[in-house]
Amino acid sequence: MTNGPTNLDPGIGLDEASQKMHTLLFSSLVKLSDDLRVVPDLAIRFENPDPTTYIAEVRHGVKFHDGRELTAEDVAYTFRRFLDPKFVSGRKGAYRMIKSVDITDRYTVTFRLNEASGSFPINLVMGIVPVGTGPDAARRPVGSGPYRIGEFVADYHVTLLAFPDYFDGPPKNASLTFRVVPDDTMRGLELRNGAVDMVVNDLTPDIVDTLRKDHDLAVTTALGTDYAYLGFNMRDPLLQNVKLRQAVGYAIDRPGIVNYLRRGLAQPAVGVIPPMSWAFAADAFQFTHDPAKAKALLDEAGFPDPDGDGPLPRLRLTLKTSTAEAYRLQAAVIQQSLAEVGIAVDVRSYEFATLFADVLKGNVQLYTLQWVGVTDPDMLRRVFHSSQTPPAGFNRGYYKNPEVDRLIEAAAAAPTEAERKQLFGDAQRAIALDAPYVSLWTKTNVAVYRAELHGVKLNPIAEFAFMKDVYR
Repeated sequence: MTNGPTNLDPGIGLDEASQKMHTLLFSSLVKLSDDLRVVPDLAIRFENPDPTTYIAEVRHGVKFHDGRELTAEDVAYTFRRFLDPKFVSGRKGAYRMIKSVDITDRYTVTFRLNEASGSFPINLVMGIVPVGTGPDAARRPVGSGPYRIGEFVADYHVTLLAFPDYFDGPPKNASLTFRVVPDDTMRGLELRNGAVDMVVNDLTPDIVDTLRKDHDLAVTTALGTDYAYLGFNMRDPLLQNVKLRQAVGYAIDRPGIVNYLRRGLAQPAVGVIPPMSWAFAADAFQFTHDPAKAKALLDEAGFPDPDGDGPLPRLRLTLKTSTAEAYRLQAAVIQQSLAEVGIAVDVRSYEFATLFADVLKGNVQLYTLQWVGVTDPDMLRRVFHSSQTPPAGFNRGYYKNPEVDRLIEAAAAAPTEAERKQLFGDAQRAIALDAPYVSLWTKTNVAVYRAELHGVKLNPIAEFAFMKDVYR
């Protein structure tokens, strides 16, 4: 792992390493399927009798690691924490729509909402903690997942021990140890020399390409949900011109970025909703690499070539990106692609905190960022609804389209999945034509591991739950 977990309480730990541990230590009412639908986990019954009510019945006889039975009391405690003003958690915002969490009987809980929300069930993908869980859970959590905590040495390693009473069957291995190795090259070397058995999504594409040639190692991939994009600040007068934004999209060599910089460990993205999602609109417009089309659009947008094949550009723009090598190389490709159609780009690299602050303040023209772990189509609301500009939400380009707002709002209130799919699809199609983003790529998840291991299978969000089925 690049970094160690910071907090093993699933209601508090937000960093990626902590969340990966949560999936092994805890069980949830529901989980995500490979097409990102919400499906039962602990719940044996999950009903939505009216738009503001959800009822969940949990399995009988599920055991926590300390031997206690998991009941409705624990489920209610887990989610009532988010309603408690004294409980400090960055996750609380996702549960603001909850009016109450009521215990119907020993195994049944009723969630009552303040308003209809078709996206509410995904918020129930949350590890259930025992009644009374407190600060000690940060290091010594008690869950009901396939593993219990063994040893936690901050910034060094975490050891998990198989829990034989796990409701879905005991793991196929006795324990898992996660080591923190911050350096990319060192992680590859430790894998090659046998000091580490597996690395998931923590190797650069170049290192993966090198390790593919090692006969002692195997590689498994699966399309992921991480999404890289070029964003426009649409408060900038130049970038309010949709033909200019579309010209930028046609100019960028996205296949080149995927095939050479990413070593094929990605695919050109259609939009922020990942392609395996039930809500994905496969027919939404996407850019091809077409410099001639880009030049024609620049002419139409009012940016003619001032000197034919001469050196003078049609216009100049500034692109801000991260100092990380992969992003600097990607920015160089974008710069070259845009230069070929007459757009001169000044690339400026910043430490991530500075870059992110500039994006939030609107102190950018073009910028590159990445969304990580996109699973819910409601992401369209958070990113593209006009009410979601900073600091309220993630509409960092200040994009506004009343029809997109209407579609997203209707999708949130729609009573059936079929209606939500149609409305989210219409929103994706409209957004793609407006080009508030140029979608660059969707990441491919990759695990590199010792060839003698069996049972390695990645899912779209690359969670670690599969590790219970790994054996030699």
